[in-house]
Formats: sequence, structure tokens, C-alpha cells
Amino acid sequence: MRHGKKVNHLGRTASHRKAMLANMASSLILHKRITTTLAKAKALRTYVEPIITKSKNDTTHSRRTVFAYLQDKEVVTILFREIAEKVANRPGGYTRIIKLNNRAGDNAEMALIELVDYNTVYGKDVEVKEEKKTTRRGRSKATAAPKAAEAKAEVAEEVAPAEEAPATEEPKGE
Repeated sequence: MRHGKKVNHLGRTASHRKAMLANMASSLILHKRITTTLAKAKALRTYVEPIITKSKNDTTHSRRTVFAYLQDKEVVTILFREIAEKVANRPGGYTRIIKLNNRAGDNAEMALIELVDYNTVYGKDVEVKEEKKTTRRGRSKATAAPKAAEAKAEVAEEVAPAEEAPATEEPKGE
């Protein structure tokens, strides 16, 4: 029985799992988003979030601790320079998991895991469309009056040129 055992072993030995998660964390830090299976994404979240939290405090000790997990100098420098600045005032929750369609080959549940502050598709930058508020009774008088005045002005403009057009084009010489 697995009572109280919260670590997903992912069907791998401890050394294989540790190496795989370190490689996936490095890829996530480099590329800001990766596509993987849902189980691996959930395991990666628990692995990488404490590392990102550690990167907020830029000391020699924290750099060495993070390097012990990732084993890649370039990734550690990117983490401490770029990512730590963006997540400096965020109190956790640095990653987002988005479920995708199942994989075609083996029907495995796929997911996209990304760093929250690096999304370019959606978020704070995108304008939110305002929904039209309609009632069953129709328009309220406050919104109907200006629209009715605009409609009358447009009709008046259309009628005036139509009346003037035949007067200017009379045949000459008859």
C-alpha cells in the first residue's frame, strides 16, 4: 500500500528519475515551456518550483545548491539573472500546466508546462472583450437615446444628397 507516499516514481529508478527531472527542469528554464506527459509535468512542477524559489536569493550558497540539482552552469546563470528578476515578487506558483490532447501513438495524456511570467499568448497583455449586456426587455433608455439620434442624423444625410442630385443634372438644350 502507498499510504502517505506522495512521490510519483514514474516507473523509473531513483537515479534515472533524478536525471530525467534535472534535464526537464533545464529545458524548462531554457525554453520557458515544454510539452511532456501529464504525470511528468506534475512531477516536474514539484521539482522545479523550490529551485526557482531558491534562485530569488542570489548568494553563492543558493547558486551551489541549485547547481547540485541542475548540473548545468548556463542554465543556473539564466535562472539567477533572468527568471529570478521576473518572479521576484511572486509568492510561488511559478509554473502552469495546460492539458493537451492525448498522444497519437500510445494515447498518453499530454500537457504543456510553462513558466507563468513568460507567456506571450495570453494574460495581462491581451485585451478582454466586454460582453454585451442585453436584457429581455431590449435597450435601456439611456443607451437607446444616443443611438436613435445617430440613426436619425444618418437618415437625414442620406435623404439630403438624394434630393439635390436630380436638380443639378438637368438636360441642356431641349
